[in-house]
Amino acid sequence: MTGMPPRDPAAVSTPSPPVAPSARRSHAWLWGVLLALAALLGWRGWTWWQAQSAHDHAVAAGTSEQLEALTGRVDALRALVAAQRAQLQRLQQADATNRVLRDELLGIGQRAALLEGSLSRLADPDRHGAQALRLDETELLLMLGEQRLLIAGDLEGARRAYALASGVLEGVDDPAYLSLRQVLVQERAALDALGTEPRAVALARLDAFAQQLRMQPPPTSADAVTANAPWWRRAFGGLVQVQPSDSAIALKAGDRRQAELGLQIELSLARAAAERRDVDGFRAALGRADLWLTRLWPDSPTLRQQRQRLQALAALPLSLSLPTLGSTLQQLRQLRAAP
Repeated sequence: MTGMPPRDPAAVSTPSPPVAPSARRSHAWLWGVLLALAALLGWRGWTWWQAQSAHDHAVAAGTSEQLEALTGRVDALRALVAAQRAQLQRLQQADATNRVLRDELLGIGQRAALLEGSLSRLADPDRHGAQALRLDETELLLMLGEQRLLIAGDLEGARRAYALASGVLEGVDDPAYLSLRQVLVQERAALDALGTEPRAVALARLDAFAQQLRMQPPPTSADAVTANAPWWRRAFGGLVQVQPSDSAIALKAGDRRQAELGLQIELSLARAAAERRDVDGFRAALGRADLWLTRLWPDSPTLRQQRQRLQALAALPLSLSLPTLGSTLQQLRQLRAAP
């Protein structure tokens, strides 16, 4: 055809040569081998996975069995611990019961010993029946009399208690207690010879002294100037009063009230010291009261007399002096304790 360019002979493709049948067969064999290997590998993988799964199941089963065994052992140990605790509680209860029984046995032994002693005392003619009761009553009365005298200072109460003890002791006809009756007679005589209880005497005399001081009139300025005084003293005594500075007399109402209050306080302290039988406190309070006396009244025979009474009060005893006190009670206890 006209108008078309000419074809390039190099551009025209040449037909490919046909594939040989031997090459096709070698490729098929290769693919078959590959497929066989893939199938073999798949089968081996599947068998390995099965074996691994079986192994895992076996391990899990073994672990579960071990866990169950451990759980069983723990339960057994818990049961054993509970049994041991119960056994320990039973042992403790048994120990407590044994202690109670031991204490009861000891108590029974002690009561048996007391009963045996009581029977032996009842069998003893020296401590038989009414005589033992009389001796107990005598001991109680002697002890009460001694306490009333030493603690309360009740001399009359002590005398009555000793008199009652003497009457009870007269009912004991055992000759072994004859010396005891003689000692009791001597102690009662010593009590009767005491007269009045010293503390009561000191308190009574102290109250009388305080009452007399209240009745004594205060000093006045007129008392300081007498008719026999010199003329200069009679002339100027109302204006000037001369007295030592270390023993000034309280003439003003306020000073006298303070001095009287101090004197009453010291007398009250002396009374309290006498009540508790404090000899040192009693004498110290009376010494301070003596200083207040010199502050309230001038030197005169009346003041000197009051100070002498105060010194006599300070010298009074506050406690009883009875060496034989308690000798009867001591001898009675010795006689009763003798086998």
